[in-house]
Amino acid sequence: MALSLCDDTLLCNFPKCRAKLCGFAWVTACSHAFCDQHGSGEFSRSPAVCPACSSTLSGKLDIVRTELSPSEEYKAIVLAGLRPEVVLDISNRALAFWSYQIHQERMYQEYTLSRAEVQVKQLEKMLNQQNQSRELDLGAMRGEISSLKKVMEEYKRKYSEVAERLMERNRQYQKLQGLYDSLRLRNMVVAEREEPARHPQHLLHPAGLAGGFRQPCSPRPSPPFRGMGPEGEGSLFTGLELDRPSAFFQLRTPAMERGRPFPQNH
Repeated sequence: MALSLCDDTLLCNFPKCRAKLCGFAWVTACSHAFCDQHGSGEFSRSPAVCPACSSTLSGKLDIVRTELSPSEEYKAIVLAGLRPEVVLDISNRALAFWSYQIHQERMYQEYTLSRAEVQVKQLEKMLNQQNQSRELDLGAMRGEISSLKKVMEEYKRKYSEVAERLMERNRQYQKLQGLYDSLRLRNMVVAEREEPARHPQHLLHPAGLAGGFRQPCSPRPSPPFRGMGPEGEGSLFTGLELDRPSAFFQLRTPAMERGRPFPQNH
């Protein structure tokens, strides 16, 4: 904060302090002022060096510890007896010290402001670079999003085409299934109609030869096939005899009718 002539306080010139001076202060011949804490610590060594400008302070009055708010008695006696020109010279030097402090504080504030401006410019530059990078990234992301939208639209179109083809295949399948069912039913009906012609179920009774037909007999299982025994007895048609005694047919070979065995094959 810049000081003006109306300000009644000075700041410590120690680089890392910058505190307002109050109570006692250390004043140097190089026109610098320090707070009591840093002045006591820095000027206790010998030779003393100004912390602000690194000037060597070896004179007796190069460093003075003064009271910033003197009493009225001190004010009345400190310049008493001095000639007016001496009083004016002392006053001019005191005012010059004050002006130098104000100028120094102004220079420090300007230096701080310039550093802050440089930092602000650097931060603005970094911010602009980051914004440009973000804009590039955003543009790339937007392009990627648009390409992905196109791909999604293409997939949607392909999906709709596949769905339509699948529906068409399902319709064809249902149609073929209906045709297959109808053909199978028709074949079953034709097979049922042709079955009596292949395997007749009505047998003509001998009495029907005389003048009428009787009810057809129930179907029987086919008799087992028998071969000739080892002694030549029996024939190939012996097994065709019906099991019940009331059978209609009883097949006999001529050899059995004549009472001799059927010749065996050697």
